[in-house]
Amino acid sequence: MADTSANEGRKVAETAPGSGVPAASGGLPMPSLQDIWDNMRRGDVGLATGILVILTLLILPMPAVMLDMFLALSIVFSVLVLMTALFIQKPLEFSSFPTVLLIATMLRLGLNISSTRLILANGHEGTAAAGNVIQTFGNLVMGGNFVIGIIVFAILVIVNFIVITKGSGRIAEVAARFTLDAMPGKQMAIDADLSAGLIDETEARTRRKNLEDESSFFGAMDGASKFVRGDAIAGLLITFINILGGIFIGVAQMELTFSEAANNYTLLTIGDGLVSQIPALIVSTAAGLLVSKAGVQGAADKALASQFTGYPKALGMSAVVMVILAMLPGMPLVPFLGLAGLAGYLAYSVSAKKKQVAAVQAQKKAIETAPKPPPEPPITDALKMDELRIELGYALLPLINSKDHTGGDVLTEQIKALRRQIASDLGVIMPPVRILDNIQLGANDYVIKVKEVEGGRGTLFPNHFMVMDPTGGQVNLPGTQTTEPTFGLPATWVEAVYREDASLRGYTVVDPGTVLATHLTETIKANVSELLTYGDVQKLLKEMKGEQAKLVDDLIPSQITVSGVQRVLQALLNERISVRDLGTILEGVSEAVGMTRNTDTIAEHVRSRLGRQICAANLAPGGYLPLVSLSPKWEQAFLEAIVGEGEDRQLAMQPSKLQEFVVKVRDAFEEAAQLGEVPVLLTSAQTRPFVRSIVERFRAHTTVMSQSEVHPRVKLKTIGSV
Repeated sequence: MADTSANEGRKVAETAPGSGVPAASGGLPMPSLQDIWDNMRRGDVGLATGILVILTLLILPMPAVMLDMFLALSIVFSVLVLMTALFIQKPLEFSSFPTVLLIATMLRLGLNISSTRLILANGHEGTAAAGNVIQTFGNLVMGGNFVIGIIVFAILVIVNFIVITKGSGRIAEVAARFTLDAMPGKQMAIDADLSAGLIDETEARTRRKNLEDESSFFGAMDGASKFVRGDAIAGLLITFINILGGIFIGVAQMELTFSEAANNYTLLTIGDGLVSQIPALIVSTAAGLLVSKAGVQGAADKALASQFTGYPKALGMSAVVMVILAMLPGMPLVPFLGLAGLAGYLAYSVSAKKKQVAAVQAQKKAIETAPKPPPEPPITDALKMDELRIELGYALLPLINSKDHTGGDVLTEQIKALRRQIASDLGVIMPPVRILDNIQLGANDYVIKVKEVEGGRGTLFPNHFMVMDPTGGQVNLPGTQTTEPTFGLPATWVEAVYREDASLRGYTVVDPGTVLATHLTETIKANVSELLTYGDVQKLLKEMKGEQAKLVDDLIPSQITVSGVQRVLQALLNERISVRDLGTILEGVSEAVGMTRNTDTIAEHVRSRLGRQICAANLAPGGYLPLVSLSPKWEQAFLEAIVGEGEDRQLAMQPSKLQEFVVKVRDAFEEAAQLGEVPVLLTSAQTRPFVRSIVERFRAHTTVMSQSEVHPRVKLKTIGSV
């Protein structure tokens, strides 16, 4: 029997109640108390349960002990809401406040109804009929006189209803309206920042979300403020109904005297009203703090303290006013003087702190703005080179800033004009010229350097003028005899008083600045091919427009590289041929690259395309081209001296033969000079490069042209023959 009972008990335990289905066979097990408690602890279930409990208070009666517990919970909950509103940094951190406000209002109304039921049902038994909390509040406020209790309760209702609730409701209404009106502009500002790249998509999304939350919060606060207002009105009506209803029940039904009924029911009603109104007042204050904090960042204590202590003069004036009030007859000295001392101390301490902060900031600013030692230049700066540099002795430094007539024009302005002239004459942009003083030079000496290698030097005398005889003779004026640095002609430095005399005698008079500028010009022209860099050529090619730009695209880099074009241009500039007509030059290059890749051969072909320009640059004042031709004898001699084929061709002429050629060329050009002519040396196209390589060594300025470069319409005049 024992075994049978045990088995039956085990079978019952394994069967779901009310179903007859064993748990092991698929039935639902009965939930335990622990499962129910765990579900209650979940946020959503707990909140739903709490709302149901509040709604239950509106319907079912509640014992006095439970009412005391819920009243205490209401007070603590309201204090928690107030403290949270004080300590948050910005209103959106308490975005659930409208929901909290509704729950607190429903809780107080439910407690009001439960307490009303207890007061009207058990009020005849004494002042403890509705619990100890209501009795204690009633005795504490009334002090044995229900008239005092009524007045105090009425004042609390007036403060809550007219002052706090109405003000916070108005602030919430205006904030909601302004926030809604400002939304389009703020959204456009976010889109503008996103388009400008100031913020990324994540930051823009976060800002939009904050904007939506802010609009929803103030809109909800506008509606939630009506809960507080309705709560105050409901509390006032409930109190009025409780007093009248309680006195009527006590006198008519419970056979109490009017005095006993008035005492019991008034104390209970006023106590109940106070227990409800104090949490309502606290929550209303929290609502007012929250909506009035819309433009303040940080906790309320820090915001108020920083703003009240921001002006120590205000605290000082307040202390003075309190001292004056303390001196009035009949005024108590201790409170006013105590407050005056506190305000004065705060004013002094705040002022001292502000001065200390200002001193620290000033010191920090002084440190930041103090001149710092120049940082050590990186070692790579030592690798940089000046394309053009002029080094001056200390006596020539006034030339840089001189603006008077004795010193001529400002040197820097002359260099600017020189850059424009070089661009116009040769078609290239001259690099910047760096001007430095050099104490190692003589006081009146200067040096012109090209890529930090000396390209020329000379001597200048400030406040003097260089005088030269156009015929090449010596100047017959008192002064310092010298040699003109550019062309090597005899010259004399004379003082300014002899300037007019020199002009009257037909001499050429030049100021020091012009002497230096002329020397710089010739130095640049002599080295312009070296100054034309790869970057300069790239820039020239990029600036070509229209059909010429299409020519560049077709030519580079499929047929010739930028470096190849650079070498062709350098070959032209070596003989001072302008490259401004870059389109014609590229057309010539395009024609030549089909036959050869040798840049020297290409340059010779381009020269034939520039024949009109070359002839025009060498015309005599009479409009003709003066010529000194190379005789057939020397043509044959040069052709026989050329060895090699193609790009390897070289001149292999005997030194004695070269010396004879040099003498004959010099004699021919000296004879032409005596006739007042500056001729060009005319050769065949095959020998021109080799003749030029010899002539440039002793007559660098002499132009050597081939017969193919002579334009058909140019007038020719033969001056002589070599």
